[in-house]
Amino acid sequence: MAKEYSRTQRIGDQMQRELAQLIRREVKDPRVGLVTITAVEVSRDVGHAKIFITVMGQDNAEDIAQSIKVLNSAAGFLRMQLAREMKLRSVPQLHFHYDESVVRGAHLSALIERAVAEDNQHPVAAEADDAKE
Repeated sequence: MAKEYSRTQRIGDQMQRELAQLIRREVKDPRVGLVTITAVEVSRDVGHAKIFITVMGQDNAEDIAQSIKVLNSAAGFLRMQLAREMKLRSVPQLHFHYDESVVRGAHLSALIERAVAEDNQHPVAAEADDAKE
């Protein structure tokens, strides 16, 4: 029977929960906005972890880059705090990345809504289709 949930996925999930608490509690830098951790990818050798984040309330690319920079500079401190919270032999090095999927999804949703609204503004085409049937 194959494992449904690998060890690296379990570690990533636990890291996601712990890091969310640690960033909220311990990182006091005002340049870091409201950070949401969307995913954590842990390498197979548990040496590195990519942490994907979104920053709520900051749409400016410069502000987002600043938040990423601050979190990457605090990665050593966060790693030390994670070592206290988690029962691992070695805690992976942390690498923070911006997750554009939320912004991209909102953009696609807006495009779909606009296309539907434009279709609804043209009732003549809909009536012509009904007349053909």
